Amino acid sequence: MQSKNICRWYNGSSGVKRACDAGLIDKKWVQDYCWQDGKGCVRKRRFEEEGYVSPDYVLPDGNISEVVKKYIEQKGNL
Repeated sequence: MQSKNICRWYNGSSGVKRACDAGLIDKKWVQDYCWQDGKGCVRKRRFEEEGYVSPDYVLPDGNISEVVKKYIEQKGNL
C-alpha cells in the first residue's frame, strides 16, 4: 500500500477531492498529488504563493479537466 502524507488542503473544500469522489477524475490525481503532501501540485503552489484559488476543473498539474468543467457548467458546482 502506498504511504500517505496528505496535503493540508485535501479536505471537503478541495476541488480535486470532490471531483474524484464524484467519479469525474481518476484516483491517480489524489494518490500522486494529494496523498504526497501536494508535492508538485500547481494548485497548491499558486494558492500558497499567490493566494490564487484555482477553479475546480484545474488538475494538480495545471491542466484543465474538460469533463469536470462541463459538469460544473451543467450542474453549477461539484
